[in-house]
Amino acid sequence: MSRVLVIESSARKEGSVSRQLTAEFLANWNAAHPDDEIVVRDLANEPVPHLDIDLLGGWTKPAGQQSEAEQAALARSERLTAELLGADVLVLAAPMYNFAIPSTLKAWLDHVLRAGVTFKYTENGPQGLLTGKRAFVLTARGGIYSGSPLDHQEPYLRQALGFIGIHDVSFIHAEGLNMGGDFLQQGLARAKEKLARVA
Repeated sequence: MSRVLVIESSARKEGSVSRQLTAEFLANWNAAHPDDEIVVRDLANEPVPHLDIDLLGGWTKPAGQQSEAEQAALARSERLTAELLGADVLVLAAPMYNFAIPSTLKAWLDHVLRAGVTFKYTENGPQGLLTGKRAFVLTARGGIYSGSPLDHQEPYLRQALGFIGIHDVSFIHAEGLNMGGDFLQQGLARAKEKLARVA
């Protein structure tokens, strides 16, 4: 049995294509792996604060010198990191906002990319500590950006995940969703076809 951690980052509660992709992914995954545990963290329902002075203080100050706010920020980071550490499979659902990921997803990454916990520095450079995990990234895009200089989602997420040792990463893009004509249906159909092969 595996544990699957799903991170939803769409600001939309209804009409979200990335949430549709998540539902499709989970339906396929549950059918193939009915005994797996699914954990969903919805960053729209429970926003993660952006990295701030309290979180930095929680990470760097000795326990006896932390303020209450720093202790609370550290505890939040510990909870989020524990979820990631305990997962065998990571699913990131990310609409494209202004050519990149939602700021809520960036805030989540800022809480879990932690020196000494999910990566470490060595004399040969940084080393990821989360080896052996798989990741799937489900994106929704108004235009068609794959492979173009305007795509700051896939390169960034590959780098961030690889930095902590997750190199087995599959991207499923639903693109052209706002281009009119048949682009919406074609983009969704291609994404769902890939999702059917994932599980």
